[in-house]
Amino acid sequence: MNDSTLKYRPSERTSMKITKIEKKKQLYLLELDDSEKLYITEDTIVRFMLSKGMEITEQELKEIQTYAQFSYGKNLALYHLSFKQRTAKEVKDYLTQHDIQPDIISQVLDALKKENWINDRKYANSFIQSNLLTGDKGAFVLKQKLSQKGISSTIIEEELSQFDFTEVAERVAEKLLKKYQGKLPRKALQDKILQALINKGFSYGQAKEAFHHLDIEEDQENQQELLYKELDKQYRKYSKKYEGYDLKQRLTQALARKGYDFSDIASALREYL
Repeated sequence: MNDSTLKYRPSERTSMKITKIEKKKQLYLLELDDSEKLYITEDTIVRFMLSKGMEITEQELKEIQTYAQFSYGKNLALYHLSFKQRTAKEVKDYLTQHDIQPDIISQVLDALKKENWINDRKYANSFIQSNLLTGDKGAFVLKQKLSQKGISSTIIEEELSQFDFTEVAERVAEKLLKKYQGKLPRKALQDKILQALINKGFSYGQAKEAFHHLDIEEDQENQQELLYKELDKQYRKYSKKYEGYDLKQRLTQALARKGYDFSDIASALREYL
């Protein structure tokens, strides 16, 4: 429903008669005896007690038109909200997509906030709690996501400050350990888990604390096996171009970048070369 649908063309008559009120899907078609037509909501009919044969003035028609726009916009918004909780920005964007005029959108949002259909603080709180229970994001990522949904930074900061993300960080770290343990050397494993946690929005301090809480099995045999496997791979790569001291240096640097300890690298190279 847009303005053109409900546009009233002033006439010289001081009043006009309603000649038809007919239901058309979600709206009602209202016709006047001067051939004027407009679509209105059921709420509009009830509010103004409209009926066939009723006479209305130009001023009343304008009031009907304005309220019909508001009522239609509000009904659209409530339909959108019926599926899940949404922020004021999400509802505003939805109404804009449906060609509701900006001034009407403001009125609709004000009404829905007063009736508590829209509550950005409550939304932020629920969003954060849901993440704490089943999610894997830290405060930095949550702040970004909530900001994208149009929630003010003040509300976001206030709500985030009420929660402790320690358990979430530890839960995510455990999952990462299961994924990478036995596949990477200790240092590379630590770097991998810390970086993944930071990417998910946890602070470096939270990530480090979560890593230290992990029960990491030290399997020297597995670590040595990984080292020699990587050494084989790097040797095939560099032995085609280098030999002697240069080859040894290239292999040492390559293995160190993979997270292996220099003393372990030196020991492996003595046996390997």
